Amino acid sequence: MTNATASASRVIAACASGTLPDAAAALALEHAPLEELLPAAEALTLAGHGRIVSYSRKVFIPLTQLCRDVCHYCTFARTPRHLGEPYLSLEQVLALARAGAAAGCKEALFTLGDKPEARYSAARRALDEWGFESTLEYLHHAADAVLRQTGLLPHLNPGVMTAADLARLRPVAVSMGLMLETASERLAARGGPHFGSPDKRPAARLATLAAAGELAIPMTTGLLIGIGETRRERLEALLALRALQERFGHLQEIIIQNFRAKPGTRMAQAPEPPLHEHLWTLAVTRLLFGAQFSLQAPPNLQPGELAALIRAGANDWGGVSPVTPDHVNPEAPWPHLRRLQEETQAAGRELIERLAITPAYARCGERWLDPGLRSLVLRRCDSFGRARSDDWYAGAGSAPPPGAREWLRRRRGGRAAARAVLRRAAREQALTESEIVTLFASEGRELSAVLQAADELRRMTSGEEVSYVVNRNINYTNICVYHCGFCAFSKGKSSTDLRGPAYRLDLEEIARRTEEAARAGATEVCLQGGIHPRYTGHTYLDIVAAVKGAVPAMHVHAFSPLEISHGAQTLQLSLGEYLSQLQAAGLATLPGTAAEILDDEVRARICPDKLQSAEWLAVMRAAHSVGLKSTATIMFGHVDEARHWARHLLAVRALQQETGGFTEFVPLPFVHMEAPLWRRGSARSGPTLREALLMHAVARLVLHPYITNIQTSWVKMAPQGAALCLQSGANDLGGTLMNESITRAAGGVNGQEFAAAQIVALAHGLGRPVYQRTTLYRRVMPGHTPRPARQEQCTSP
Repeated sequence: MTNATASASRVIAACASGTLPDAAAALALEHAPLEELLPAAEALTLAGHGRIVSYSRKVFIPLTQLCRDVCHYCTFARTPRHLGEPYLSLEQVLALARAGAAAGCKEALFTLGDKPEARYSAARRALDEWGFESTLEYLHHAADAVLRQTGLLPHLNPGVMTAADLARLRPVAVSMGLMLETASERLAARGGPHFGSPDKRPAARLATLAAAGELAIPMTTGLLIGIGETRRERLEALLALRALQERFGHLQEIIIQNFRAKPGTRMAQAPEPPLHEHLWTLAVTRLLFGAQFSLQAPPNLQPGELAALIRAGANDWGGVSPVTPDHVNPEAPWPHLRRLQEETQAAGRELIERLAITPAYARCGERWLDPGLRSLVLRRCDSFGRARSDDWYAGAGSAPPPGAREWLRRRRGGRAAARAVLRRAAREQALTESEIVTLFASEGRELSAVLQAADELRRMTSGEEVSYVVNRNINYTNICVYHCGFCAFSKGKSSTDLRGPAYRLDLEEIARRTEEAARAGATEVCLQGGIHPRYTGHTYLDIVAAVKGAVPAMHVHAFSPLEISHGAQTLQLSLGEYLSQLQAAGLATLPGTAAEILDDEVRARICPDKLQSAEWLAVMRAAHSVGLKSTATIMFGHVDEARHWARHLLAVRALQQETGGFTEFVPLPFVHMEAPLWRRGSARSGPTLREALLMHAVARLVLHPYITNIQTSWVKMAPQGAALCLQSGANDLGGTLMNESITRAAGGVNGQEFAAAQIVALAHGLGRPVYQRTTLYRRVMPGHTPRPARQEQCTSP
């Protein structure tokens, strides 16, 4: 082993441990052996991205193929005599975009030559005729039209630009791209591939990338290898990019693209870089930029070698179009998406769709996106910042996507790390936050493994029976002094345009509805409402008394922790004292609502004036201490992420270990349609179906063995979605819910009641037995239902 190789080996070992090398150490990688680089790069990639390989489904829009540069390997750029028109017309642009949208694309990739009007009079005349000062002004016009008329998210590759150019384009692009290609000035000298191409000067391209950084524009950049540069020059180019990333943090992805010799160019006979050079460059890029960074290798330029590219550190295939060819590399067609998925899976990875803005940047839209684009991106994202994987929406009555049942089928494979987490959960060992996030990130085979493990644990813990309770919701007021961004039920000064009028039920009406519920066979009434400005602790005591006076045996399941806290404060009582008074009046259990997400980072965004996490937990701790059981909930899919879900589950688990007072855990997917937060463009469109199923499954695994009942909400999930949850760890269908109104107010379309006969039919359709339970999970025997204190009088005709 030479001294240079030994130095490179030491750098590789340091990188593998998570240490980014300084510039001097990085240059030592020039002599790094590929057999040492590849394992280190793959390990870092797995640590940062798991087994996910992403891609963007795009339509390619070559706005103009005129260019003032004359790169000696390029077939994209043409001269006017080889083109029918200098530019695509707006009608042609929109036709391409609409075809892409119809094929499921989410990205519109605009590619064009640099400043063609500076070289070609035909370009200048066309722009003058259309009323545009420059190609970039026309690009703005076209991208804006695509964005507004088709919903595709533009990614722009217009070449070298000034800060002013970038600023003008930022409102119509979720990201932009500019390949550095090389940092070697000698390649722009006479005889080099960039001679005669002023826009390929490294200094000019680095200046554009820096200006984009100043403006917080997510940029895709990268190297074109094999055009005459040395390994050391590649390292120098990567270090120049890393310096920009350390300064601005705006490089969303680096592409390592291999040169392809094209007929008709000056470099038609130039040798193409061998595969090992491509792999070497990918691997050193991973080591220089770290585990979390996104590294792309175009899949159409190394056909048959995708597994090797993955081993070298690639975690992204870039844009792949089911509609248009790769106009830059027309000799290398895009792989069919099904084949791309098969090859990715054969390499032990899962192919996942992203947007034109990569996930890490999509999750931080407040920083990286123009205000006019943030809601468009947010509504297309899942909790990891990737593209929504299905068209299912909570509360909308959407049918599960056709492939959803495949998620429940046992499949071999998956990450050893994920399998280890599942084994730990099954052995009743507490999982860490990062391990729980690993479970929520499951896709493909790992997703199936998590759902299967949760279902098996459900079978062992709760058996095959599906349970339900016959109950009635009584929401006694929708007038509320709080301003929760997710709530479309409450009425206040900021919510007068939401569904339905403001109301407040009197005690007689509450009693009447309770009697009506008893006659319908209900064993429970669930009472919750807004925080009315005139309500005090006495109000809630009076409500309990009205229910018990009407039907003494009725189980009173009432009052969120927010209502309990409000009532205690108005009477200047401790939580324990007030809860004891409610219990003496007839309160039997508490619903675990108002939890939302038990993480104050999220609560500050969705309900800043509401209870903090510790306050919600304190109410529940006090309730359990006086002997009142309660449920626990999570309301997810808005501004939250998997790490917040993990913290919520761990908080519930910890309190349950302490008190044992939770009877069940109830995941409540965010219903977005009428929620103020969503209408303002500040929330996602609820969870995907995959995320909703994982919430039920992961809750089963994390809360085991302390909470044995996982309930699915048919109101949020719809019956078909609830059926999938019952095969993913849930064992309970909740209540029949006469007069369910909170989800309906949020835009949900499911009925206000799911009758016992429908519940039985749903369970039997899964081949599962079913039984009616009480609120506390005791079996209800036939005829054992509460009776009103006063019976209706029957008169003879």
